[in-house]
Amino acid sequence: MIVLGVHKGHDSSAAIVKDGKVIADVQEERFSRVKHSGNVPIKSIEFCLEQVGVKDINEIDFISSSWENTPKELSIVFDLADPYGKTGSIAKQIGKSILGKSIGSYKLKLPIYYPNYRLKNKSKFVNNNHHLAHAASAYFTRTTNDKCLIFTIDGAGDEMCTSIWMGEGNKIELLKSYYKEASIGWAYSIVTEGLHWIHGDGEGKTMGLAPYGDPEKCKGVLDKYFPVFENEKLVRESNLGESFYWTESGSTQFHFDEAKEVEALITKYGREDIAAEAQRKLEETIMNLVFGWVKKTGISKTAYAGGVMLNVKLNQKIWYNRKDLITEQHVYPNPGDSGLAVGAALLEYYKHNDFKGYEFNHLYLGPDYTNDEIESILKIRKIKYTYLENPSKKAAELLAENKIVAWFQGRMESGPRALGNRSILMSPLKAENKDMINAWVKFREGFRPFCPSLTFESRHDYLKNCKDEFFMITSYDVTDHKRDKIPAVVHVDGTLRPQMVQKETNPRYWELINEFGKITGESIVLNSSFNVMGESIVNNPKEAIRCFYDSGIDALFIGNFYVTKD
Repeated sequence: MIVLGVHKGHDSSAAIVKDGKVIADVQEERFSRVKHSGNVPIKSIEFCLEQVGVKDINEIDFISSSWENTPKELSIVFDLADPYGKTGSIAKQIGKSILGKSIGSYKLKLPIYYPNYRLKNKSKFVNNNHHLAHAASAYFTRTTNDKCLIFTIDGAGDEMCTSIWMGEGNKIELLKSYYKEASIGWAYSIVTEGLHWIHGDGEGKTMGLAPYGDPEKCKGVLDKYFPVFENEKLVRESNLGESFYWTESGSTQFHFDEAKEVEALITKYGREDIAAEAQRKLEETIMNLVFGWVKKTGISKTAYAGGVMLNVKLNQKIWYNRKDLITEQHVYPNPGDSGLAVGAALLEYYKHNDFKGYEFNHLYLGPDYTNDEIESILKIRKIKYTYLENPSKKAAELLAENKIVAWFQGRMESGPRALGNRSILMSPLKAENKDMINAWVKFREGFRPFCPSLTFESRHDYLKNCKDEFFMITSYDVTDHKRDKIPAVVHVDGTLRPQMVQKETNPRYWELINEFGKITGESIVLNSSFNVMGESIVNNPKEAIRCFYDSGIDALFIGNFYVTKD
């Protein structure tokens, strides 16, 4: 069985599941180059179909959407309804009777050069609740199918902001949901907007700034925006007004008037302290919710999705404070809306098939390029290059010389994290390397931290009380004896957000880190996404070359080819 998952909205995406495995998953922004693109994911759908060898959309068993109501544009793409609608049909008839021709009234229509994705059997298109699709992404990527609590927490979707589910076998059952009265995500995003960062994009900056502040200096000033849970019960609602939105370049940004209030608080208390208080409130609120439901149900296995779960410090707090309450904490590694296509596809697939667990151990689900394709692009641009049988060894040597390396290999990662296939790398051994990459390559705020990739075998040497972490979705405290040895990847609060790399999952990247370890004694590298601030992660070799030459990167390893600026 083949199921195509489609999400049209903030972070539009498409994914395809064949026989229970996610074969492809890609965000439309990687093709359009508009970050958080909300356009119809036409290119993403095209890529997904190619990955399973499908040329006719009607060969697909089901198309599963992430919304209860079909976005108008998807109705047109898949030919699900009369594009004129009822009112338009009447106008059309009147026009014909009076003028002898149709005047029409419906403005949206696909250009003829778009792919033909018209469905013959309209029942193949299935609508789903937004938060249920989030829940499915978390539950159906677990290794087992036993009873599990699922928490989906985001801004809002299908009139849900915070939802609690129970998964078991093939079923996901809603236990409780909240709308604006308990939008934890919106509360945090209001602070982000108050800091003059984009709602739905800049929350990671708020999280990164928070450790520089002291929440005690302004404790309680953000209370009105966050709901309060005592155990599993909501005892005080969020106090939020009307929500607004603004669309720019195909990306939607949400807004609240309360951001002006936060702006005034920032003037009074300072950016760092307000960010710290927002992080404290987020962690306190969600831990009360999660631990309350675990106590109420007695279910110790938990799974999480929704954009709020991109907050790695929150995930660490839950893990470090779990005591004997939680035995499993599975955060879907692409938990924001760009992961909804996977959730929708898996949800529909397991309506028809038994779920027995899924070894979901990588996100290398995007496009890749052969050496022949890469070499052709280099030759056309008259770029000098060297072919290397072992690019990992050469890259490790350059990193040991404190060079900045761009690493473009294999299939692009899905989700917002670079996991060693579209990465910018540097040695973590010097503290100033963080500032160099922020200033010379990423062109972003100097306080923002960088994550490390490390060999799976060395994880306990660097991390305290860690579980297996392959996706940079949870931070951990660094071990005492390593903190001063890898300062470029340790945040000001003594934490780091790791990617553990297994040789069998990404052999070329594992070999690079291992070689760096042989040279320096540290099997860990600084890893940042291959892009500059405000742009999507590079998808194809052309974009990689442009980013390389338009930044302070020293060397580019692209497939088996090695390029420098000399």
